[in-house]
Parts: sequence; C-alpha cells; structure tokens
Amino acid sequence: MIMSVLQAVLILIGLVLLAALLTWVERRLLGFWQDRLGPNRVGWEGTLQVVADMIKIFFKQDWTPPFAERFLFIAAPVIVMATVLLGFAVVPFTPGIGIAGNLNIGLLFFLGMTSLSVYGVVLAGWASNSKFSLLGGMRAAAQMISYEVFMGLAVIGVVMLTGSFDLNTIVRAQRHLWFVVPQFFGFVPFLIAGIAEAHRLPFDLPEGENELGAGFHTEYSSMKFGMFFVGEYAGIVLISAMTVVLYFGGWQGPLLPPTVWFALKIGAFIALFILLRAALPRPRYDQLMSYGWKLMLPVSIANLAVTGAVMLA
Repeated sequence: MIMSVLQAVLILIGLVLLAALLTWVERRLLGFWQDRLGPNRVGWEGTLQVVADMIKIFFKQDWTPPFAERFLFIAAPVIVMATVLLGFAVVPFTPGIGIAGNLNIGLLFFLGMTSLSVYGVVLAGWASNSKFSLLGGMRAAAQMISYEVFMGLAVIGVVMLTGSFDLNTIVRAQRHLWFVVPQFFGFVPFLIAGIAEAHRLPFDLPEGENELGAGFHTEYSSMKFGMFFVGEYAGIVLISAMTVVLYFGGWQGPLLPPTVWFALKIGAFIALFILLRAALPRPRYDQLMSYGWKLMLPVSIANLAVTGAVMLA
C-alpha cells in the first residue's frame, strides 16, 4: 500500500515537472523549425529558463478582481489541473508502473476526466465577469463538448477489437499489430479531438490572443495562471500517452526496455503537437465547428460501421 502511494506521488510530481519542462522544449523546437533563436540565455542552452519563469510566476501579485465571483474564480484552475492529473491515474506506463493498475473501466475514466475539465474552463470564463473571458469560456465549452463526441466514437473501434475498457488489456492486444493499422480512421479523429481538447494550435480559439486578449484566463495572474499553464502542457502529455496506449502499442517494442519505448513514442507525439503550432494557421471558429460535425463525425461513424461489419464477417 505504501509503495503504491509512493509510486503515485512520484508519478504525479514527475508529470508536473515534465509539463513545466515542456515550456522550454516547445520554445527551443519552435526556434529550430522557424529558423530563429529560442531561449538560450539563462543556463546552458536556456535550460534554466523554466526556473526563471517559475520564480516570476511565484512572485507576481496573486490578484483576484473585485468584480469576479471569488470562490469559482479560484476553483476553476484547480479543477482544470486536477482533472488532467487524475486522467493519468489509468495510464499504464509499463507493465509494472501505473497508478490505478488494471482498472477495468480505465478508458471510461479517462473520457470522464476530459469531460470534467470543461467545467474548469467554463467557470473561469463566467466567474471572471469579463466579456473577453466569457466569450473564451463559451468557445471552449462548445469546442470541447463537440470534439468529445468524436473522441468517444473514435475509441469504440478499439474497444470492439479488444472487448475491454482496461488499458492494460488494450496494450497487450497490440502485441502483433498496433491498432493504428486496422483503426487508422479511428486514430485520426481521436488525435484531432485530442488537439482540440488540449486547446492547442490550430484549435486554440478559446484563448484567441488576437481576438480575446487571452480568452478564459484573461483576468488570471500568478499561480492561478500558472495552474492553467501547467494544466495545458500536462494535457498534451496525457493526450500523447493515450494515443500511444490506444493505437501505438503502449510500452511494447523490440530490444529497448518498455520505459524507453513509452517515452520515445510520447516524445514523438509531443513534438507533433509543437510542429502543428509552428506550421499551421488558426481557422475561424465556424470553420472549426463545421470541420468537426461535417467531417470528423461521419468519419468516426463510418469507422464504427466498417469495424463492426468486418468483425461480423
């Protein structure tokens, strides 16, 4: 029992530190891809930039606007960060490393946590009592709820092939063939929905700096803003980890240890998230919603129908 609690604490601390480190990784990769310098002044190759950013956030004034709904204003970033970290409870990092072990509803738990994170964003927009924040919260609610539909439909094909919601079982079922091959048209909607859930470019319209200031967290500062920031980067790691578990064999691979394989696969998807930010423009909001309902929904339903027909045949 003590070892399980200790393992859970170490995993969560490591995830928070990794999310903070990603702020440096992202800026370095963006600098490389866009042929410019990233952070390179504080520490070796800018590695201490994360520490400098954390010190700045800690010592900034933690201000709550007098016109805000105080309790909900404070609770919103806590909800966002808590739901993301709870989502990692069911992720099997290796056969022996994970928080919740063989939870037979692991996939449902993950989908539930992504749904609950919507509340944090919506409450942040409403409790700020600001037009820009409210518009950002409304955008986030519509976007996240819409793309959760396609995310849920996309993973049903994997559940049909394995007959289980247990993520360990899903990983072991890919021993001979990764599900990205038979479930490619489930993988694509899942990944796109994950990008939208994490509010990452090109789907970062809830923040929309050129339109809404900073969207739902316009009125936030200091550690409350820092929790939104860390929650976003932890969300990138969570979506990458779930993509690897569901479609790319999880920890499985030849020669290298399971931990190394899992880390390499997650790193590749994190780099993809950053590359999208470097390469793609932001669409209009109506284009984003049309893209989801008119393209992602039919593709997800067609994938379900074909998977069911093949299994019956």
